[in-house]
Amino acid sequence: MSPRTAGPPEAERSDSPPGAGFSSRAGVSPDDAPRRARRVARGRATFLGVFGVVGALLVAGCGIRSTSVPVDAGAAPSRASCKAPAADVPTQPTDDIAITIHLVCTSQLLPVSRALRLPKRDEAPRPEEFARALLAQLQRWPSTAELKAGFSTEVGKRIQVSGPVEGDPTGTLRLNREPDELPSYALAQLVCTFAETSAVRGKRAVVLGGPAASDGEEATGAGGLKRYECGSDLRSRPQSAQSSGTVLE
Repeated sequence: MSPRTAGPPEAERSDSPPGAGFSSRAGVSPDDAPRRARRVARGRATFLGVFGVVGALLVAGCGIRSTSVPVDAGAAPSRASCKAPAADVPTQPTDDIAITIHLVCTSQLLPVSRALRLPKRDEAPRPEEFARALLAQLQRWPSTAELKAGFSTEVGKRIQVSGPVEGDPTGTLRLNREPDELPSYALAQLVCTFAETSAVRGKRAVVLGGPAASDGEEATGAGGLKRYECGSDLRSRPQSAQSSGTVLE
């Protein structure tokens, strides 16, 4: 008997490509491989689709509504209380008196009480002196308590006030700038702070003008006078101050 040579039996030898023998043993032909891959892909797509539907149902069940449209929730709610702090007026007799000025809070004017020290003398201050004292209070930076409550002032440091000139009605106050040139909020603060005080002799309406007109200038063009009234409309809409004045004839 001739010795057997090493290697696989002749029956197992084949010129088929690698893997062909395995496929034939598993009962799957090479032509079935693409169809099997397509079935696997379709099964995976079906699984992902079902998973997405279930996820959407879970989100809806939690009360969360999805949307592709941006939602504008509006401005953040203001935390300003606009509650004016009490005026720090000493209980003992002093030269301080309680006054009321108007400051800005949440785009409106609200009254704020402060203590004002008057000059030490027997006679009461003249209207223009009292007006200057009120103006100084408006120009002063709000206190810590006022800032915390949301108050601010728009009256600049460069604004000056003086009394009437010859020919002006009683109680007229003149500014170093035309009233219409002032920021609307600042003008509204001046009107409501001066109104019904000794600065305008207790009148409800305030007559304001710019620097007195020089010779030859028209009163309505330079230093013309306008009457302003501090009503609820002006307090709630200070931005309308520049159009609220009435020209004096």
